[in-house]
Amino acid sequence: MQTNLAESFKGTREGEAAEAILRKCVHCGFCTATCPTYQLLGDELDGPRGRIYLIKQVLEGQAPTAKTQSHLDRCLTCRNCETTCPSGVEYGRLIDIGRKIVGERVERGPADRLKRTLLAKGLNSPMFAPAMKLGQALRWAVPGPLKAKVPQPQAAGVRPAPRHARRMLLLEGCVQNAMMPNINNAAARVLDRLGVSLVSMPAAGCCGALNHHLDFQDDGLANMRRNIDAWWPAIESGQVEALAMTASGCGVMVKEYGHLLAHDPAYAAKAARVSAMTRDLSELVVDEKALPEALETAAGKARARKIAYHPPCTLQHGQQVRGKAEQMLKDAGFELTPVAEQHLCCGSAGAYSVLNPEIAEQLKARKLGNLEAGKPDLICSANIGCLAHLQSGTATPVKHWVEVIDAVLET
Repeated sequence: MQTNLAESFKGTREGEAAEAILRKCVHCGFCTATCPTYQLLGDELDGPRGRIYLIKQVLEGQAPTAKTQSHLDRCLTCRNCETTCPSGVEYGRLIDIGRKIVGERVERGPADRLKRTLLAKGLNSPMFAPAMKLGQALRWAVPGPLKAKVPQPQAAGVRPAPRHARRMLLLEGCVQNAMMPNINNAAARVLDRLGVSLVSMPAAGCCGALNHHLDFQDDGLANMRRNIDAWWPAIESGQVEALAMTASGCGVMVKEYGHLLAHDPAYAAKAARVSAMTRDLSELVVDEKALPEALETAAGKARARKIAYHPPCTLQHGQQVRGKAEQMLKDAGFELTPVAEQHLCCGSAGAYSVLNPEIAEQLKARKLGNLEAGKPDLICSANIGCLAHLQSGTATPVKHWVEVIDAVLET
């Protein structure tokens, strides 16, 4: 795709990066076939190709409007289009650039600004955990739409103290421990059985994704620098061999630190090393040599319960990691039911389900229809947002795959 950048963008970091991405696009339209919002809305401007044209127009000097911003906002950033694209267009990076540029030129309404601020700051706040506990205690009184965002209280189990020479860093996450505390503890228990200890740094916090995707990109970069500072002593000294991510949404963001901080001379090299060391939990566990024997022993105890697995977009499209959790569940003796349209987003997409509830609910219903078609006993996934979103629409239990593996290994 040929571009003619406006003078205001020539020589800028955003302009040059966007132009390089745009040049790869050949207008083929394959991306529209796998875009969830295009499938629902049928509007070219609500598909990747249309959004690419909108961003191109802005970079070439056309003034963006609230309508431009709305089309960019409706993108789930699922990056399904990247998996589909034969030309390797880095759409996820382009939409970040486009949203930032448009956000600087189009003023949002007061209600929209307030909602985004509350989400970005509230979910990052130390008050989120006590607020979630209060909401769970008073769940019976919480209004319907909000009740869907408040999961039932979950028993966390015991997290083993670090005791092995082999250690990995764990990002606790900003909402996961408050909403579903058993996930990180289950991950620690599974790795402990495999001779690896998970350790976390209290000074680390949100991965930066919330701020980054909610018009607070500078705050998101500050989150990233804070995390790098918290992790760096353990990384530099060689005390840890990897960063383990139990939420694929956090994992895809931390794997992008090297790119997002490449312009920062004080953090570029550190960020690149952090990204290179970051692995989704499924990548780490499946490669442990002790796992096959442990799962083979456990397989006879699983009794072939049926599981429907939903691979989060941040894992299959963002990180390009596929099949690992599914293989472990099969090795543990579970039957995985066929699931149609596995490539499509469930509608959670971070804060998307709050900002675009109508689209999110349609996508959730479609996803649950496909997941429940095989009449599973359990639905599994690998990201806190997907887990909470899906559970709000079904009576079938929804769990992180590591909780299931942990339970099997304990029997």
